[in-house]
Amino acid sequence: MKVTVERSEIRGRMIAPPSKSYTIRGLMCAALACGESQITRPLWADDTEAAARVLGNIGVGVERTKEHWRVNGGDFKSPVADLYCGDSAATLRFMTAIGSIVPGRCRLTAGASLARRPVGPLVTALQQLGVDCSSKDGLAPVLVNGGRLRGGEAELPGDVSSQFVSALLLVSPLAEEGMRIRLTSPLESKPYVSMTLDCMAKFGVKAESSVKMDNFYISKQAYHPASYEVGGDWSSAACFLALGAVSGGMEVENLSPQSLQSDRVMLEFLRRMGAEVDVFPNTIKVKGSKLKALRADLSDSIDLLPTVAVLAAVAEGTSEFEGIGRARLKESDRVAAVREGLERMGVKVAEEKNRLSITGSKLKSAAIDSHDDHRIAMAFSVLGTLAGNTVINGAECVNKTFPEFWAILRNIGGRLKING
Repeated sequence: MKVTVERSEIRGRMIAPPSKSYTIRGLMCAALACGESQITRPLWADDTEAAARVLGNIGVGVERTKEHWRVNGGDFKSPVADLYCGDSAATLRFMTAIGSIVPGRCRLTAGASLARRPVGPLVTALQQLGVDCSSKDGLAPVLVNGGRLRGGEAELPGDVSSQFVSALLLVSPLAEEGMRIRLTSPLESKPYVSMTLDCMAKFGVKAESSVKMDNFYISKQAYHPASYEVGGDWSSAACFLALGAVSGGMEVENLSPQSLQSDRVMLEFLRRMGAEVDVFPNTIKVKGSKLKALRADLSDSIDLLPTVAVLAAVAEGTSEFEGIGRARLKESDRVAAVREGLERMGVKVAEEKNRLSITGSKLKSAAIDSHDDHRIAMAFSVLGTLAGNTVINGAECVNKTFPEFWAILRNIGGRLKING
């Protein structure tokens, strides 16, 4: 599918979708608890569908209505077929660890995009804990012969993916000996690990962490059924906050300023760039003004790279973003995809391994390859509303996390032509 975005007068309000990260964490914790849990206001999208489907295949009951998912967990069964995780990295990585306590053999497979993303460090860490698991060249598919998690001590890097740490944390209370996790390099995306610990606590599990979050200890414990409410997704809402900064203004509801989500830092970035930002208990208002360049380290908020990059494209001066190396391991090589798209639209970009410099430029219309990456498609729609006649190819990729994206953009004034 391709979407053509014309110059648009954007103004209005929208409700941020539920958090993908919290929905999947809630599902996993509920699956690990014996009995029925309820997840309120979950996200319905490709990634969360993948998580629910895989859990169903190991015997977890997931009964879904629009507002509530009832999850019956704690009684795992050996799967009769491969566990297909789609392109959900969280599902693949969390289920690789959970597979260690599932009786029998789990073979976890992935979609084309996810099959290129690493899982090797997690497999190695699980092997240190006595788990019989393997992968070829550190990529999916992953084989796990489960039923028993001895526990003990595991080491893994903290600068490849925080999901590896979260995966071990999720299963750690169920290890026979408890678990110690030691990171051999500094943890990046710390807020995502904090989100995992917060979700575990909601289901009755306590974990000890060092101040630097480079060491964790979790004693043997049990998850307890819980009622778990999912908050709004700052990562998906960031695009609409950015639209507010380059338009007549946007009001985004269902966003908590106290959220642990790392992409809440978008508010700070917008203010530093000169946008008018008003914060209320559950609503953020952003109004456009003349934007100035931004220098920022994105180590803990790497998913914001495409969004802040498109703002930098229309800001005065040269913006610099560092701490971006892990963006190359997402659904696409986001550093290269951002550079490619911006250059097509006439923007001056300098790319280094861990740094991107973007000079505000006069935009021109272009055809943008989304590289089947939802963040790329959504971010470049922002520039499309300014440049006009901007074609986003592979626009259906937004279904991964935000199926209503194009409909909402149209509702707030986006002039769109959708083909396919």
